[in-house]
Amino acid sequence: MILVPGLWTPAAIFMLHGRWLQRRGYRVLRFGYPSVRATLSQNAQALRRHIAGTSGADIHLVGHSLGGLVILDMLRQEADPRLRRAVLLGTPCVDSHCAQRLTRVAGMPALLGRSIGEWLSRAPGARIAPWSGMDIGVLAGTRSVGLGRIVPDLPRPNDGVVTLAETQLPGATDFIALPVAHSEMLASRRCAGQIAAFLETGRFVHREQR
Repeated sequence: MILVPGLWTPAAIFMLHGRWLQRRGYRVLRFGYPSVRATLSQNAQALRRHIAGTSGADIHLVGHSLGGLVILDMLRQEADPRLRRAVLLGTPCVDSHCAQRLTRVAGMPALLGRSIGEWLSRAPGARIAPWSGMDIGVLAGTRSVGLGRIVPDLPRPNDGVVTLAETQLPGATDFIALPVAHSEMLASRRCAGQIAAFLETGRFVHREQR
């Protein structure tokens, strides 16, 4: 399993999930990348090379926020046949109200970086390319705590950064929304349990929402 962090965050941010998932029997690797300096395409290529150099018969991927976009962009390329399942955590698959608004603020495009800039420059219909051979589960949050409090008119429900509507990935195998905030996903045992459930069965555990 390879864990891919989001914008401005080192691979170590996945330390807790790595520990929890190792206890469930997974061999866990973390992929770090220059989320600001490099473009989305460059980071996707780096992930592809990282996967190619990883041993194992079956490889799963987990991406948080921008990390999910890196995974999806990597799948535009020729996919490694060992890839099995992926979970995206709080990934703005179709758009980002926060990023769109922040790019209008002086100095913010450079802070958001080249990966976000490349993704926003694409036409909405071209941001997500079709893929095959890999089940993808999307986990979204509905606890509105975070950056969204300073960004005007962020639609609800949201996780404080990404709206629920923005996480909707056409063709995803399964989707679940939990009452967690965007950054809280990285320290949530509940999210870790849902990641493990999807990787093991191809489905999230929906009965806990009742």
